[in-house]
Amino acid sequence: MHNASESAVGSKQGGARVRVPPPVWFVLAIVVGALLPGLRLGIVSSGPPGALLAAAAVALLLWSVRWFRRTGQDPRPWKPSPELIHRGPYRFSRNPMYVGMTVFTIGIAGLLARGWIALLAPLALLAVHKTAVLREEAYLSETFGEPYREYLKRVRRYL
Repeated sequence: MHNASESAVGSKQGGARVRVPPPVWFVLAIVVGALLPGLRLGIVSSGPPGALLAAAAVALLLWSVRWFRRTGQDPRPWKPSPELIHRGPYRFSRNPMYVGMTVFTIGIAGLLARGWIALLAPLALLAVHKTAVLREEAYLSETFGEPYREYLKRVRRYL
């Protein structure tokens, strides 16, 4: 197996070369969306629907992080991944944490009745895709080889 710290796709710490922590993009979407002038969208309703979305997202995030902790891993993408996780939410999505962050952002849009936040959520996910997901996939492919490529065939990237 390759030493990921010497790889073009791995960082000095041994994980993927992710420079911006992925949650930053979603926080940015929430802050910018909250500051923009009001925009009401039919898909975003304030109150309970937003709260339910946010709660479901937090549950998914906690479930995802729990599997990282169970396997002795750190969810920060620039840390090394000693094993592939293909249980729990990772049976359905290769990136359940990013799905959870996106849904949470949309839930916050509902809670705050700020349509801009909902519109910015997919842009935050796109930024995470470009700055983290593609780098993580390259790192995992280099680190785990064929078992990871088989996982790619079985499980969708997001939903």
